[in-house]
Amino acid sequence: MTSAHSEIGPLDLNGKLLVAMPSMGDSRFERSVIMLCAHSEKGAMGLILNKPSADVRMSDVLDQLEIQPSKKAAAMPVHFGGPVETGRGFVLHSSDYQSSLHTLSVPGGFGMTATLDILEEIARDQGPSRAIMMLGYAGWGPGQLENEIGHNGWLTADASANLVFSTSASDKWVETVKSLGIDPLGLSSTAGHA
Repeated sequence: MTSAHSEIGPLDLNGKLLVAMPSMGDSRFERSVIMLCAHSEKGAMGLILNKPSADVRMSDVLDQLEIQPSKKAAAMPVHFGGPVETGRGFVLHSSDYQSSLHTLSVPGGFGMTATLDILEEIARDQGPSRAIMMLGYAGWGPGQLENEIGHNGWLTADASANLVFSTSASDKWVETVKSLGIDPLGLSSTAGHA
């Protein structure tokens, strides 16, 4: 098995998935799959893909913004995107949508938009063909993520639209681990330690 951190030179994890190892130790990220939307020498920003909120739906978010949603939009789940700025919304979506204000292009055919216009368009069923709404994000300072990967906190995996948008939240961690050719049952909290 090869991993991204064994390559020579700086890591470029833009558009990659982070998969929390059982040894993670931070309950906020337990069994998390995170889409890295931005990664550079200044740090990293990502969105947790598999932590749907038990008590917040898109209708709640849109009601708070006084936006009247379609039935389809109102039923959309809202996910916990990470522990930073948990009151701020982020939409990870297919690349068929581009905000007139600002959309961050994410390698692999994804986009991330955090402006009000995408919510207005989703409410009218005119937004991206595929989208996940999150509140909050995961962030790392310079070198922090690389250090966590080096200490076996995360595996890195390629993202696919089906894995990101079609796989259920409850299956996303297992399916992402399997996409690496690893049996999830073989991972233990002591894997990778001598």
